[in-house]
Amino acid sequence: MKNRTLKLLGAVALSMGLSAPTLAAEAVNLDELLRQVETGRVKDAQEAQQRLADFRADRASQQQKLANMRAEKTRQENLSAQLEATFEANDVEIFELEAALQDRLGDLKELFGVLQQASGDAIGQFSNSLTQVQYPERTQWLTEFAAKMGQTTRMASLDEIERLWFEIQREMTETGKVVEFPATVVTATGEEAEKTVTRIGAFNLVADGKYLEYLPETGRVLELQRQPQSRYTNRLDDFESATSGHSPVAIDPTRGQLLGLLVQTPSLSERIAQGKEVGWVIIALGIIGVAIAIWRWIVLTGVGAKVRSQIKNPENPGNNPLGRVLKVYQEHKGEDVEALELRLGEAILRETPKFQSMLPMLKIISVVAPLLGLLGTVTGMIVTFQAITLYGAGDPKLMAGGISTALMTTVLGLVVAIPTVFLHTLVSGQARKLTQILQEESAGLLAEQAEAQRGA
Repeated sequence: MKNRTLKLLGAVALSMGLSAPTLAAEAVNLDELLRQVETGRVKDAQEAQQRLADFRADRASQQQKLANMRAEKTRQENLSAQLEATFEANDVEIFELEAALQDRLGDLKELFGVLQQASGDAIGQFSNSLTQVQYPERTQWLTEFAAKMGQTTRMASLDEIERLWFEIQREMTETGKVVEFPATVVTATGEEAEKTVTRIGAFNLVADGKYLEYLPETGRVLELQRQPQSRYTNRLDDFESATSGHSPVAIDPTRGQLLGLLVQTPSLSERIAQGKEVGWVIIALGIIGVAIAIWRWIVLTGVGAKVRSQIKNPENPGNNPLGRVLKVYQEHKGEDVEALELRLGEAILRETPKFQSMLPMLKIISVVAPLLGLLGTVTGMIVTFQAITLYGAGDPKLMAGGISTALMTTVLGLVVAIPTVFLHTLVSGQARKLTQILQEESAGLLAEQAEAQRGA
């Protein structure tokens, strides 16, 4: 057998190109492997025999464990049957008790439904009321009470019903009071501060002369970022410091809606800023026009005073328009009436442009200001329609805000033009009055000269 194996291995080795020493080593290894397999099989058989002997020796103990398990099984089955019987008996008893409960409740079920609805309505009303800042704990109790009334197995006690009544009555009473209480207020800068808050019924909250806002979503009190006009806030300090009697104060009967609209109303500076570049140009023209009008009014008033003083002293011509006309008259007094009339007319024409100085500029401003306002309006409307093209016309606020901004330049133009026209008319009247005085005095001098020549 061994030789045949060696021959077979030799043939394989020759086909694989192996040498004779390699073949001999492999033969030895195979014999060793065979021996190890044989040894292992004998060892496994011995271990199996040992385990079988141990199991047979412990057979009595295994039989006892099996008997114990069967006994435990029987006990558990008996317990299960007992519990099932108890469950069925309890189920029948629960059904009978529920039927008895429903029968005894009778009209009380309707009462519990009313209590649940009343507490739910109170939660919605109280959470949005300004009194919630002063009594924040009531909503939690009302929520728990409403949940309890929603369960058919829970009954309301007399104390709970009386407290619901008390909370509703307290809300009615507090809405008609003006009270002070401490609260945490978020200022306009975002900081929290403890302040003494004055609640005016259910309408407004004020503190330190400023109106406050209550946010039901977060339960916080905030100072308005912008306060309404001073005519609404100038009495808040006196109102807060008052201890008795009546004190006038502005309140919002809509509980914040009107106040929110007042706060959103743009101020004068914001409205002016809406006019943008065109608006600032119109304002600059208005300032220039007013300055010119005031300056010319002062100048013409001074000239008028000098002219009226000169009328009282015609023999001594001074440095004023009438004095210069009189000086021309005295210098050419010996000439005939026609020549003297021409010379006086020339002197008056020389003085008249001084009266009309800068008045055409006022007239130009009064005409250009509304035209610039119209230009700004048209430009603003173009921007508004472009926004409508992009975002649609679904939001009326978008259109209203753009149109309001566009019309602001027209308002500025009219605000500048109307007083400018009035000032131009006023100053022009003053200039015409002075011109008329010169013409009247010149006509009087010519009349005297004509009478003198006729008498000669």
